[in-house]
Amino acid sequence: MPVTKAVIPAAGFGTRFLPATKSVPKEMLPVVDTPTIQYVVEECVESGITDILIVIGQGKRSLEEHFDSSQELEERLEENEHFSLLEKIRRISKMAEIHFVWQKELNGLGAAVSHGRTFVGNDPFALLLGDTILRESDSSQPILQQMLEIHEAKNASVVALEEVDRDRVSRYGIAGGTNIADNLLALDQIVEKPSAEDAPSNMAVAARYIFQPAIFEYLSKTSRGKNNEIQLTDAMAAMLKDHEMIGFCFSGKRYDVGNKLDFIKTNIELGLTHEDIAGELTDYLRTLASKL
Repeated sequence: MPVTKAVIPAAGFGTRFLPATKSVPKEMLPVVDTPTIQYVVEECVESGITDILIVIGQGKRSLEEHFDSSQELEERLEENEHFSLLEKIRRISKMAEIHFVWQKELNGLGAAVSHGRTFVGNDPFALLLGDTILRESDSSQPILQQMLEIHEAKNASVVALEEVDRDRVSRYGIAGGTNIADNLLALDQIVEKPSAEDAPSNMAVAARYIFQPAIFEYLSKTSRGKNNEIQLTDAMAAMLKDHEMIGFCFSGKRYDVGNKLDFIKTNIELGLTHEDIAGELTDYLRTLASKL
């Protein structure tokens, strides 16, 4: 059956961006002129998702406000004839049916995903991390849409994978498996942040998943793991013993906006795609590079 629901965990503190994230959720930090999480929601909508659940926590009320309508702002833009901006603002609240649920205790990504169980019901669903943007390189299709097509063809859970340097595998969930087609692996292992010596490969889980609803049963039985948190990768490893899971080595780029350096890189790279600033930004970067 077609996947129409998505869950986006966005309850974390964002400690790597303190003090900024004391009052501003990291998912609301802007990439050029758009909050990070809006890019994620737009990827959902472009891929055919119609219902989205965002898992939020303390200090994340601005996420709800962002995806709600803003009558006073809309009236002011209309009065001042800023019609292009008005259309952008109105579009935000109409992109999809967006719901919110509160995560009262932060016990890891697995616990956050568990909050989507009632929303998802018995349907397969997409899971997207709210602080990561994926961009396709050689296809007009969003990466999530490509994953949905694989899910429909294989009737199995699908995980986006990205090749990383061996000395960086300890930062990610790492998957291992057998090649079954171009860019596709039949997964048989998944490990949370292993050492380079223990990693089954250098293929990192890349913030996008399509899950069968059975994942919730495995999450409910998952004990606290690394960092004393309920790890999604631990539940996935258990699920792998009973269910097929496909790894999709996507063609494109991952922008992890959850750390400072990559946040700055993302703003520069995506800024160069904005026609209104690309020229001046290019000139600035050339001038800056000449001084280094």
